[in-house]
Amino acid sequence: MNQQLFTDGKAYERLMGRWSRVAGAAFLDWLDVPKAMRWLDAGCGNGAFTEEIFSRCAPAAVSAIDPSEEQLAYARSRPATRTAEFRVGDAQSLPFADDSFDVGIMALVISFLPEPDKAAAELRRVVRGGGWVATYMWDFAGGGSPVYPLNKAMKSLGWDAALPPNPMASGRQAMQASWEKAGLEFVETEVIRIPVVFSDFEDFWSSTTMPVGPQGKLIDRMSADEKKTLCARLHDEVPAAADGRIAYEAFANAVKGRVPSGS
Repeated sequence: MNQQLFTDGKAYERLMGRWSRVAGAAFLDWLDVPKAMRWLDAGCGNGAFTEEIFSRCAPAAVSAIDPSEEQLAYARSRPATRTAEFRVGDAQSLPFADDSFDVGIMALVISFLPEPDKAAAELRRVVRGGGWVATYMWDFAGGGSPVYPLNKAMKSLGWDAALPPNPMASGRQAMQASWEKAGLEFVETEVIRIPVVFSDFEDFWSSTTMPVGPQGKLIDRMSADEKKTLCARLHDEVPAAADGRIAYEAFANAVKGRVPSGS
């Protein structure tokens, strides 16, 4: 995973953390695993999803990894995650022994991995037989990202839309194929839909152009004139209500499966 895409936990919270938390809550409700489980949060970022695990799932223990020490520092600062074990790590090469967990999760990670099949296999390896392995990711190919209007405007101007390195991995069929290839059983997929709402255009612009992630880092390098052009295009294209609010739907694909018992 590219460690340089997401390093500022506070900025990520405004760009994506608030939306990922809403989607994460829906994802955990759908996953519906028992309480008092040992969880792995692979690619935990700034801890927004880790916090949801604690608040909704009453885990026995949570371990979380991420390639960015800066993101981990923010995650450790969250009061709700104070009992979690955080460490630097790669979802494609997990630093844990076989059968260490009851539940292995990747939240909003798979499209940033060059080898998602390897991550699925690693999650299966570290989760015990009968345990759960799952992930969810914004549907980048289908226009489901919370920053999709920004991607669309950049593309309409003939610019790089700055999608994650592996956007096709977020597809529902691609996720199912990865889980089945890893040898997981009872594989199911789901679409998670959430509202994305900004108070006005300024809120939308300042939030979605934060200098984190592929889009934000690209915009940060633009000239003043290029930023002005992009802002004008977005102002014309994003859906604004009579009161100035901007609201649209974001959606993510999710997959879950069970590790075969006795494996």
